[in-house]
Amino acid sequence: MPLRQAVTAAGLIAGYAADACFGDPRRGHPVAAFGTAAGQLERWWWADSKPRGAAYAAVCAGSAAGLGILAERAARNRPGVRFVLTVAATWAVLGGRGLAAEGREMARLLESGELPAARQRLSHLCARDATGLGPAELTRAATESIAENTSDAVVAPLLWGAVAGVPGLLGYRAVNTLDAMVGYRSPRHRNFGWFAARTDDWANLVPARVGAVLTAVTAPLAGGHARSAWRAWRRDGNAHPSPNAGQVEAAFAGALDIRLGGTNTYHGEVERRSTLGDGRPPGASDLRRAVRLSRLVGAAALAVAAGIAVSRSRSAGRFTGPAAARITVAG
Repeated sequence: MPLRQAVTAAGLIAGYAADACFGDPRRGHPVAAFGTAAGQLERWWWADSKPRGAAYAAVCAGSAAGLGILAERAARNRPGVRFVLTVAATWAVLGGRGLAAEGREMARLLESGELPAARQRLSHLCARDATGLGPAELTRAATESIAENTSDAVVAPLLWGAVAGVPGLLGYRAVNTLDAMVGYRSPRHRNFGWFAARTDDWANLVPARVGAVLTAVTAPLAGGHARSAWRAWRRDGNAHPSPNAGQVEAAFAGALDIRLGGTNTYHGEVERRSTLGDGRPPGASDLRRAVRLSRLVGAAALAVAAGIAVSRSRSAGRFTGPAAARITVAG
């Protein structure tokens, strides 16, 4: 198929390859720049109010998506430029290589018994309070974060890019970043961050479930079990307090024959979660297996996203050329 008929698909593939090869930019990361700007705006905009928080989230996420819309319109008749824009946006919003690197580093620290360093390192993966956590709890926290972020940082951006192009990539990453910034149920953000958290839940409803299915599909390639992944997902996926995180976490637990869930502390608040999976508590070797599974799920998500983008290109192509001209004349 000519490149012009599948610019989005080609851009997603090249952007995924850029992330896999180079990882996140060391300096001037666009997502970090967005977070800095959103943080500055929050300090001015904040009020203990849901409507105020909703307006804040709408402005921040809408600005990111709007930038994508303007960029695509500027490149409407220039497929080469649109390809480059899609590559750059995909590379900027994906976090697959960085996620894998953090998981491997956590596994190394746990294997070598460097618990203070592992507790500090956990903050690179999640906001959980690591004070006093032992090896088992640190491993569980890291494994759960690898599973959840496989959906948030890889599967979801690719799917949103497939269905909405550059605006989908930028808009989704903005929503997900805002959820990480203000979506936690801390006293400051319980009301102000409510809309950002709910929007992120909505944006991840389909990607999380696609991620769970892909976890089951790719589990055997990581030395896991597809049937166990499917069973744990269907049985335990909705037992998690998040409508989305539990989907992929349960599937990972089943695939790797481990047990996730338990008591966690976030910003001083204790949260008790149901058990996901039937296996043993995860060890450092299981964390490494989770990283391999995460990479496989990401590659499978890329194939799905590229297929969706190509299908959309073909559908759009049916309404171009002579047929479209006849419709225009008839109208």
